[in-house]
Amino acid sequence: MYDSLLGTIAVASSGLKAQGLRMRVVAENVANANSTASVPGGDPYRRKTITFEAELDRSIGASLVDVKSIGVDRSLFKQVYNPNHPAADEAGYVKMPNVSTLIEMADMREATRAYEANLNMVEQARSMLMRTTDLIRR
Repeated sequence: MYDSLLGTIAVASSGLKAQGLRMRVVAENVANANSTASVPGGDPYRRKTITFEAELDRSIGASLVDVKSIGVDRSLFKQVYNPNHPAADEAGYVKMPNVSTLIEMADMREATRAYEANLNMVEQARSMLMRTTDLIRR
């Protein structure tokens, strides 16, 4: 029983770590949602993405979540006509980041809920370990 509860904590902890990193990537995307290039016609901030994978941990007999990669979204940039902007091209268009704050907020909400679920699992397993320890002491 002790090993299975520690395994539960290990699985949930890997989820906490992965979702914490996901929240950091989303926060970076939101912070740079209006970051344009510094030179005329240059590319602005490109949205980052995160990919997870399952990794089998043979010592606990369970799959842990791990970050496979942090990549970039290759979708097209939106162009806005603003000839007075320092990053405007010859035609007066400025490339804007391919970040949608609506999508980022949905990702943040999902990551927050997953983080909370993993945190609840850690708390429950810890509580069960404490109760088991108290029973053994008697």
